[in-house]
Order: sequence, then structure tokens, then C-alpha cells
Amino acid sequence: MSRAAVMEKQSNEAKKQNQFLEVMKRLSYNKGAMVGLILFLLVVLVAIFAPVLAPYDYAKINIKDRCLAPCAQYIFGTDHMGRDILSRVMYGARYSLLIGVGSVIFSAVFGVIFGSIAGFYGGKWDNLIMRLCDVIQSIPGMILNIALACVLGPGVYNTILALGTEGIAGTARLMRSSILNVRKMEYMDAARMSNCSNPFIILKHVLPNTFAPILVQATMGVGARIMMAASMSYIGIGVQPPTPEWGAMLSDSRDFLMKYPYMCLIPGVAIMIVVLALNLLGDGLRDAMDPKLKK
Repeated sequence: MSRAAVMEKQSNEAKKQNQFLEVMKRLSYNKGAMVGLILFLLVVLVAIFAPVLAPYDYAKINIKDRCLAPCAQYIFGTDHMGRDILSRVMYGARYSLLIGVGSVIFSAVFGVIFGSIAGFYGGKWDNLIMRLCDVIQSIPGMILNIALACVLGPGVYNTILALGTEGIAGTARLMRSSILNVRKMEYMDAARMSNCSNPFIILKHVLPNTFAPILVQATMGVGARIMMAASMSYIGIGVQPPTPEWGAMLSDSRDFLMKYPYMCLIPGVAIMIVVLALNLLGDGLRDAMDPKLKK
């Protein structure tokens, strides 16, 4: 590699690093986004260190202490089987975050692939992929998730597949629209005139310049997927008890809502906190990565 090529590569890497630092700097000025980031990181830490932080075994049944209200021994109380709710909420963060993040990654990977093909190549591929997206998006999201979950069966990983499949169409459309804007740029013409292959152009020039909207959508999509997973578990087709996923905890305690409302309230508040944190973070990322806001 020539010295000029090495210097150009170093210059590009420095430019990317400066852009990243600039985005992080603008993000740090957004108080709402920082609150969301801190809340989300706290939930992630709780999920990671749940075996250390949880005061009891989340699956241990203790009939003697069933349906205890929050007290000094059980900070969040116990459920109808005497299991500690605090421990179950801590472990439940693992499953809820796994479903939310896993389904978003699944839909992002396939959505980016299909959206790149549709937006970059156009023609019959564009028509085929977009018509398939039309079919998928014509079905209400919850109905499609229920249908996929019934076909795949209940469980954590099947829930991830169901939610991820439903989200592919939206990601593909967003990727396609971003690529259609990028295709008009001069550096794309320069890459074609340099006889670069299409896969190289997509990986080197297209994806880096269309990454921002995908990242923002993914960040906010995690919260939406967690809520959808909780809804599916609540109606009995998602994660099944005794797995301490937050939606499954809501489903497991709905018969005790009137007499022991804390059983539903605590996992519901946990869902609310995570969704709020991710929405705040997603809004902040959108503002920080918007070129129009650059000074």
C-alpha cells in the first residue's frame, strides 16, 4: 500500500472518529437523552448482575409467604406462589431485554439486506420486495405477531422470531428511502466511475451514510418490541410462566389485580421505565445525528 493510500485511510478513520465524538457531544447536551441512557444502562446492569443482586431465588416457591405486600423482608412483596417479586423483576429484565434487542437485531439485519437490494438495484427487485412489504404491512402488527407466534409456538426465541419477522418490512422501507437519497450524491458517481463492485459500493459508501435513521429506529424499536412481547405473554402466546419475563408476570398475576394490585403494578412500572428510557434516548439520537442541527 502506498504512502498516499495509508494517509488517506488514516484521514478517513480520523474523520469518522471526529464525527462520532461530535454526535456524542451533541447527545450529551440533551438532558432527556442522558436520563434515558442512564436509566437504560441501570436496567442493563441489573439484568447482567441479577444473580448477585437478587435477594432470593426467583423460582423458589414458598406457600407460607404467598401474597405478602411489600415489606422489609420482601421489598416488592411476593406473588401468589410466595416467590419474591423483586428477584423476578431483576431476572425478568434479562428476558425482556433479550427479546427486545434480539428481535430488533433480527429485523434490522434482514431489513437492511432487502432494503439495500431494493434501493440500490431498483427495477424488478424493488417492485418485488416492496410489494412483499406492502402485504406484510397491510396486516395489523399485533395480528401478524399472534399468527406467527401460533405457528412457531410459545417461548423466548420463538417470540424473538415472530417480532423480528414483523419488523423487517418497516426497516426495509426505511433503508430503501435512505438509499434513494444517497444514490443522487456525487461520491456515488465517483465510486461507479472507479469500477468499484456493487457490493463494495454498498458496504463502503451506502451503509455508512444510511446508518443514522436505522440506528434511531432500532433504539426506539427495542421499547416497542418489549411492549409487544409483554402483550403477547399477557394473552398467553409469548413467554410462558414460570419464566420471569415482565409480560408473563403480568399475565400470571392478572387474576389477583383487584386484591393485590402490586403484583401487576411492579412489572408494569418496569416496562414503562425501559420504554420511556429508550424513547428518550431515541429522540436524543435523532436530534444529535440530524445534519440540519450541526452548528
